[in-house]
Amino acid sequence: MTLPKVAVLVGPTAVGKTAVALHLAEALGAEIVNADSLQVYRELDIGTAKPTAAEQARVRHHLLDVADPDEHYDAACYASQARQAIAGLHRRGVPPLVVGGTGLYIKALLAGLFHQDEVMTEVRARLAQELAEQGLAALFARLTTLDPATAQRLAPGDTYRILRALEVVEATGRPISELQAGHNFDDRPYTTLKLGLDLPRQELYRRIDERVKRMLEEGWLGEVRELLKRYPASIKPLQALGYRHLVAYLEVRLPLPEAIEQTQKETRRYAKRQLTWFRADPEIRWFHPGQTEDMLALLRGFFGNEG
Repeated sequence: MTLPKVAVLVGPTAVGKTAVALHLAEALGAEIVNADSLQVYRELDIGTAKPTAAEQARVRHHLLDVADPDEHYDAACYASQARQAIAGLHRRGVPPLVVGGTGLYIKALLAGLFHQDEVMTEVRARLAQELAEQGLAALFARLTTLDPATAQRLAPGDTYRILRALEVVEATGRPISELQAGHNFDDRPYTTLKLGLDLPRQELYRRIDERVKRMLEEGWLGEVRELLKRYPASIKPLQALGYRHLVAYLEVRLPLPEAIEQTQKETRRYAKRQLTWFRADPEIRWFHPGQTEDMLALLRGFFGNEG
């Protein structure tokens, strides 16, 4: 049986995936399936570097703006919706180009997820109560003991992910890092071509720092202010990189220069983690963002498109 074909474009934040993806998709007659875990949310536009209305008018995008900011959305939701979108593209004879930097979402789409049936509601409720009574620092210390690998890569203030990791390890007896490492599953629904974008480290870091400044110039603070009018600061997207630092500034817990500096610093660390994740996948072929013609030649051969 011939599996349907899907091309994937990955890379760290700020490497230039959007511009490259638009160029490739236009040349191929492809449509883009988003694989960024924050761009799925409505109302989070500037701080997620979501493709603009003009960019979306050039190439049709899928899996953008599919969830409200306070709605539960995870890798399993993403994989289900992305597979539906890709099936629709295949029915129409349109090449799918999956684009993003959220490794777990891409892995869920291409290889399935570990099962979380054992993650019990009572564990979640108990942890929420312990958070209120003991504070986040105590829960983070417990996570450091139970799952040091996950604790090491989480920010001590990342409430959502700390609780999620504790929930999994306490309900299943296995660290979430171990479960995620075992993602090589049963089900490989597609034939894939994986392309990765990378830049020299200092150039990438410079682009990250500049992008944070540009987002602020484009009104990122106003975006966060509007979100805080409608949603509590504890919702998952407002705990995300950059957003949580601007929330801290707006709640007068952090001076703006420090919020900007922390956002830049943590984004650089995040980019490094993304590259570590993607570099572990031997199927990814790596390119400089300027090598669009080389990527296009590979994609045309893969999809059988001589365009």
